[in-house]
Amino acid sequence: MSLLRLDEATIKFGGLVAVNSVSFELNQGDLFGLIGPNGAGKTTCFNLITGVYAPTSGMITFNGRNITGTPSNKIAKLGICRTFQNIRLYGSLSSLENVVVGGFLRHRTTLGSALCYLPGAIKETEQLKHQALELLKLVDLDDVANVRSKDLPYGKQRRLEIARAMATQPQLLLLDEPAAGMNPQEKMELLQMVKKIRDELGVTVLLIEHDMKFVMNLCERIFVLDHGEEIAQGPPSEIRNDPKVIAAYLGEAV
Repeated sequence: MSLLRLDEATIKFGGLVAVNSVSFELNQGDLFGLIGPNGAGKTTCFNLITGVYAPTSGMITFNGRNITGTPSNKIAKLGICRTFQNIRLYGSLSSLENVVVGGFLRHRTTLGSALCYLPGAIKETEQLKHQALELLKLVDLDDVANVRSKDLPYGKQRRLEIARAMATQPQLLLLDEPAAGMNPQEKMELLQMVKKIRDELGVTVLLIEHDMKFVMNLCERIFVLDHGEEIAQGPPSEIRNDPKVIAAYLGEAV
């Protein structure tokens, strides 16, 4: 059974068909890339999967369960979490505190009870802090655990956002342009980090990315959109040489 499956997923905004009959599936442990030119419908697909939009037609299933149109908060509890193109950290909170916030999804403690220092909340908050520190170690940010997120360099902010997403304990992690704005060294570190998340934690990864070298070196399967429709899918060796992909997005073989 596939982990995630889109069957003929379509969404229309008025007369505009943003995503048209898109079908693909992810298996447990996949490193799966979703690429295409600007306006191809990539982020709209993410929004369909995570419940931001309900499809006009088609079906989305996760672990065999129909999640079509399910609200975002319930999607997250089912085990799907995402990052965004624009970093959405709590700038005045430390790196550790940002990750702890993500962990509240899986705990009974509410933010209010934590702020009131109730005994049960104190115990669970300490557990959350320990788990958050382990995630910071995973993304090589434990040395800045007490630094405010807004004071971190851009590349570290990107990694911190991924750590916060991981605090929700997802089965499926959606990364929306995680390498955007990074220098070559930061991209290499990010690539190794994403592989570690899959290999050591068993998390399936679906990502959108414009850096084709990054995608080809990381992803094992790639799905290509153009004007909201599939034009190709397969392993990197096929995608980089596909004439439709070259014409629509890459411009030249990579």
